[in-house]
Amino acid sequence: MSTDNRYLNEVFRIVSGALRLDIEKVRNYTSFLADNLEKGGDAASANRLRKLLSDSDRQLRPAGVSMGAVAPVDPESRFPLVEKVDVKGAFEPPLLLTQSETDLIAEFLSVSKSLGQLEAQGVPASLAMLLYGPPGCGKNRIARFVAKELGIPLYIARLDGLISSFLGSTSKNIRAIFEFASKTPCVLFLDEFDAIAKLRDDTQELGEIKRVVNSFLQNLDLLGTQSVVIAATNHAQLLDPAVWRRFSYRVELSYPDAEIRARMWASFLAPVTWPDRYIALLADLSEGFSGADLQEVCSRLKRKKIAANIEPTLKDAFSALQQLAAGEGHQDRFMAQFRGLDSGAVAIKLRKRNQKLYSHSNIALLLGVSKTSAYRWGLGD
Repeated sequence: MSTDNRYLNEVFRIVSGALRLDIEKVRNYTSFLADNLEKGGDAASANRLRKLLSDSDRQLRPAGVSMGAVAPVDPESRFPLVEKVDVKGAFEPPLLLTQSETDLIAEFLSVSKSLGQLEAQGVPASLAMLLYGPPGCGKNRIARFVAKELGIPLYIARLDGLISSFLGSTSKNIRAIFEFASKTPCVLFLDEFDAIAKLRDDTQELGEIKRVVNSFLQNLDLLGTQSVVIAATNHAQLLDPAVWRRFSYRVELSYPDAEIRARMWASFLAPVTWPDRYIALLADLSEGFSGADLQEVCSRLKRKKIAANIEPTLKDAFSALQQLAAGEGHQDRFMAQFRGLDSGAVAIKLRKRNQKLYSHSNIALLLGVSKTSAYRWGLGD
């Protein structure tokens, strides 16, 4: 079997597992290498590796080593600590990213794919990325995208099983998760990461959180380059400084700007197609909304089209945005200023914002009124 530099990453991990008598790791990465060889057009070598794996089933192996990667569970509650997520579907590159964010993720993917060459030349590589920013801005979506691009499974750490009320059990669960990741080619996604990585000098926390943070740092360091780790948090200010240093790749996400919101509306609405002027209106009206918010509105519009066989309208989209903006804590959303206002007052505010964009005909469509009414409301401009 000829092996080029594309597969050095798997070869190194197979050798590492063999030297440690870690049969599970050897089998998992050999299987992963066979899949990659087949994808690269070398079916003969892939079949030879699979035959070796098949033949080894009848051979002796070290006691206590299972023949498949078993997802860890909390020993007390028996809750699973990780959940495998299917990423086989077509995930577009995250729509909400700026160019600099896109470039950073592309660099992370490039390093992850070239790990074998980097290790062969003694260049240290980091396979840990931190995503932080407000909720609904695509952290989960990015993790899925990375896993799909790398062609490896995505496992999400389940905090309901990870965090235990028993002293010391949370640290043991963290260790179990990282041991699983060390033997299984995967992207390990740690969502709501601040729950296990808080500031260790937080006077409001008990000593247990310090042990948990220390356990995480130690296990991440020991993991090395066995798997990709992506952590995500909505509360970056809570993270311990030592945690920040462990992530060479850090992507700060924010609410999408008008240009990105327009792309998101067009993408999320499909197969519903609206003219560009409708999209421009929605992009402006959704200032301060997250990508998840826009996807929620679009799903609601498509459900109406399918379930009731009624074509959604701009008024439907406007009403849905108003409802989303009605919750507490959303004062920064443009639509929040319309709370409690009648249609006439809304029309006047829209005209003051941008008379060209919010023409009388567009206001009529948004509010579901006649153009005459929209004109009468805007006479005071």
